[in-house]
Amino acid sequence: MRISLIWTLFWRELVSYFATPIAYVFIVIFLFLSGIFSFYLGNFFERGQADLVPFFNFHPWLYLFLIPALSMRLWAEERKSGTIELLLTLPITIMETVLGKFLAAWAFTAIALALTFPMWISVNYLGNPDNAVIAVSYLGSLLMAGGFLAIGISISALTKNQVIAFVITVVVCLMFILSGFPLVLDFFSGWTPQVILETISSFSFLTHFNAINKGVIDLRDIIYFLSLIAFWLFATAILIEMKKAD
Repeated sequence: MRISLIWTLFWRELVSYFATPIAYVFIVIFLFLSGIFSFYLGNFFERGQADLVPFFNFHPWLYLFLIPALSMRLWAEERKSGTIELLLTLPITIMETVLGKFLAAWAFTAIALALTFPMWISVNYLGNPDNAVIAVSYLGSLLMAGGFLAIGISISALTKNQVIAFVITVVVCLMFILSGFPLVLDFFSGWTPQVILETISSFSFLTHFNAINKGVIDLRDIIYFLSLIAFWLFATAILIEMKKAD
């Protein structure tokens, strides 16, 4: 694995985001919806408590639509424009290319997430929140965003159509969210063994993110997100290799 080549591709991809309106539209929408969901739908003022719990509680649902919109173009656009053939002839392996693209998208998401820091400053101005919990929640949100992105990149490698890539990614990510949703778990709890119920719940973004959102760093939650990312990136490399063989 050649770090210098990954870094070159990473930087090229990251800069390309800001060369088009896509980056600015994504960031504005993300910040706007974060504020709406946190302060209005999350009943921030009615709760009378200075923390960012409502802010982070809505992140899985924000990412459900915004991350697929970000990832749908990563490989679908390359295939549609025909530049994927040129990219694959460069002296860089497919896995290095996949990593470069993923890390650039993840870094861009981290920038958008970091721009929400005024909310963190606001709750410290209004009260005395547990900043350690907030910091851990930011880490959990970034890891979850990486999971969404890895899935989206893999789906994007399947098709030239960005709309199809978006829709399929939303559906797949929704399945990963709902597998830990109380309504789904209650449906299975009446007639399935506990071990199966725990297995279903263990695949959910909500199960692992909610645990981190409480300020508890459990190695199992970190491993879950990193393993999920690694699996989908590996699947992406395989899919591109198969398309290359075709």
